[in-house]
Amino acid sequence: MKEYLELGQIVNVKGLKGEVKLNSFAEDNTVFERLPKVFLKMKSGMLEKQIEKVGYHKNQVILKFKDCNSIEEAEALRNTYLLARRADLGELPQGVYYIVDLIGLEVYTDEGEFLGNVEDIYSTGANDIYVVKNEMGKQKLLPGIDDVIKETNLEDGKIIVHLIEGL
Repeated sequence: MKEYLELGQIVNVKGLKGEVKLNSFAEDNTVFERLPKVFLKMKSGMLEKQIEKVGYHKNQVILKFKDCNSIEEAEALRNTYLLARRADLGELPQGVYYIVDLIGLEVYTDEGEFLGNVEDIYSTGANDIYVVKNEMGKQKLLPGIDDVIKETNLEDGKIIVHLIEGL
């Protein structure tokens, strides 16, 4: 499993005092309020940053880093990806997984038939949709509901599903 998880991308600056606008990839944007530090993926490597202040505007997160105090310093961070250590994010509830951990898992029916690998997961609001692609390139869309997703085993790299009528 990856040690660092991408939580968003800095897309612009806000104001003159070093604040940046972040397009968040997190399900819950308040996660930024609880993080002791974050990392920016720069061309030169990873840059550690301490968050001083978190705000929200429309669908974006506004961040102020402790050592970023001008528009010029903030502008240098534009288009960088913001990451956090998995350990800093805390434990997930039982049965909840990071999408990055599910991508690539093998998907089998509860009858042992191999359906393919998880290629992507989309959130629809009501439930997630798992995109499963087989070796022939054929896709199957599976709703991420308890009636369909029966078991997720990260250690074995498998998901067991029950195909309900219509799938």
